[in-house]
Amino acid sequence: MIELYLSKVSETSQSELAGKIYARVDYKQELSVQDMAKHMAEHNTSFSEGTITGILIDFVKCIREQVLMGNTVKINNLAIFKATVEGNGLDTLYDAQADKVVTASIGTLKDGDKTGPAVKVIKLLAQSTGDFTREELKKDVKFSFTDKTKAEIAAAKGESGSSAPSGGSSDVPGGGSSDIPGSGGTTPGEAGGE
Repeated sequence: MIELYLSKVSETSQSELAGKIYARVDYKQELSVQDMAKHMAEHNTSFSEGTITGILIDFVKCIREQVLMGNTVKINNLAIFKATVEGNGLDTLYDAQADKVVTASIGTLKDGDKTGPAVKVIKLLAQSTGDFTREELKKDVKFSFTDKTKAEIAAAKGESGSSAPSGGSSDVPGGGSSDIPGSGGTTPGEAGGE
């Protein structure tokens, strides 16, 4: 179950989102490769926690190696991993006046430069696939509000001692309270890792 809290954009913000309330995930913990290996070993596998840890560490190294070779790596029902770049806005491929040519490298342009490094930043892109696509996740997700948020909702309704809003936090797939602004989605432009 994913627990949510509600966050309000500052009224003084210059954004069109000023004063709006949006749902946010209350993350419980961050699991390391070792934590995941331990979890996997507890699922009646014939592999030890140490073996699984080694495989996962090598797997991550291999994904990085392949991505840096210009390949995409698709892990079915998880994600497609690939490198993407943010390029510099070049005026020309060759600046005869400065005798400078575009280079296949990372860097920033100096003021007045018409050409130089083609790439400003390299990034890893992980695009969901299979069971991790938005449509598939929506089928299985269950939401609930944190206790603190339930109390804030009850207080907003003028109730005291209530632990949940009358609309209730939903324990059904795709659930949530529709009478709370922003409780069903994310801030516009927030991709949620997809």
